[in-house]
Amino acid sequence: MSALFIDVDTQLDFLYPAGALYVPGAGKLIPTLAHLTRYAAQHGIPLISTADAHTENDPEFQSWPRHCVAGATGQHKAEATLLPRRVTVPNRDGSLDIEGAQQIVVEKQTVDAFQTRTFARVVRHFNPDRFAVYGVVTEICVLYAVRGLLQFGKPVTVVTDAIESLSPQASTAALHEMRAAGALLAAAAEVTAG
Repeated sequence: MSALFIDVDTQLDFLYPAGALYVPGAGKLIPTLAHLTRYAAQHGIPLISTADAHTENDPEFQSWPRHCVAGATGQHKAEATLLPRRVTVPNRDGSLDIEGAQQIVVEKQTVDAFQTRTFARVVRHFNPDRFAVYGVVTEICVLYAVRGLLQFGKPVTVVTDAIESLSPQASTAALHEMRAAGALLAAAAEVTAG
């Protein structure tokens, strides 16, 4: 069976206290994120990473504090979540030059990766049998990713010890919605067993 790992927004502005839109507690995810990244590389599992890449005056900043401005330090992904053979795919039409990449970083400007021109195309390119999803934040970008991935009709596992939320109540509701829609919940050790 072929798997596809989906790493949602594991960027400096979200993961570290100095970040512009720090998710409290997200720093503790780093060892698990690193483990999942290494596992993907060692087992030839393609890794798709979403990454906010906002403009200076992005419309999203009317709803959220300024964060992940393209090219700024906070927009970078955490080192532990990067593989050496990676390509960045901007949110625009055009051909996808992703052959041979271990990791595809899909840039986005909205909370829903499926609103980009590229994310669904990259997922379809790999046509996996199953998905493992993790990152930040549970009740927003992770939830949108899971909703979209479930539309492919293949198993979607949310890696519960590799996600973090802004609100425990919202996280509980999001996880309930994901389970009710058919997603599985599992720890990283279960996802990477065998």
